[in-house]
Amino acid sequence: MLSQEDQRRFEQITRHLRESDPRFFARLDNRIKGRRGRYMMLLTIVLWASLPAMTVLVGRLAGAICAVVLVANAAVMWRFRRRLL
Repeated sequence: MLSQEDQRRFEQITRHLRESDPRFFARLDNRIKGRRGRYMMLLTIVLWASLPAMTVLVGRLAGAICAVVLVANAAVMWRFRRRLL
């Protein structure tokens, strides 16, 4: 954790960087978005792979809950596909 003074100074530096070199700042922002999309895709793959095992080992209710979560995940990924990937 940064102290209040360090946090204030960091915000000043980032604000100055954003104003002085917006292209560099936009590139950094795009890299973070891409990373977020990869994590979302990895989470989706892991959940789909675990769905049959979860249904067999834990029961149909757990499988149904996992399936609902996967459908919601797919809807979110479809809705925000341009931002995530």
